[in-house]
Amino acid sequence: MIKFIPVTTEDSRYTFIEELMHESFPVDERRDDDAQRYNTDHNQLFAAYLITEGEINIGLITLWKLDGFYYVEHLATSPQVRNKGYGKMIMQALLHDFSDYTIVLEVELPEDDLSKRRIGFYERNGFKLCHKPYMQPPYRSGGTPIPMHVMYSGDRPIDDIFDKIKSEIYRNVYLVK
Repeated sequence: MIKFIPVTTEDSRYTFIEELMHESFPVDERRDDDAQRYNTDHNQLFAAYLITEGEINIGLITLWKLDGFYYVEHLATSPQVRNKGYGKMIMQALLHDFSDYTIVLEVELPEDDLSKRRIGFYERNGFKLCHKPYMQPPYRSGGTPIPMHVMYSGDRPIDDIFDKIKSEIYRNVYLVK
């Protein structure tokens, strides 16, 4: 059974999360370690979870509980378990364990096979694509915004609340006013 275990930087398992973040996301797609550690230990809106199945460390997920929805900032599986069906199990557990609100996440535009497959994966696992324009703000000073799409869980379209969702993410996650 897949479990999401909240961890802080004092937990010895946090090393696995930090190393997997470095391995899975380029520096432009994540905040620096000190800011990530600060959020993990002190930001009440943010949680870093170790994903496990029994004694096996499967991956990581970072979630923000914002006004009326959860935002998945980062999700990654360990290279040792990739392509073994864990992605689907993680998505099912996510939708089950955090079903009290809509879940939103960012995906790259469908410009290559990998990004198209990623969108297809999320769609097969209950997420829908919102076609409103969205730019991921840079994590670092001098960085470049990245055009993305937002995907969401649930049956209710988010078009009417998209601006609120975008504003919440910008303000709380990226610290953009």
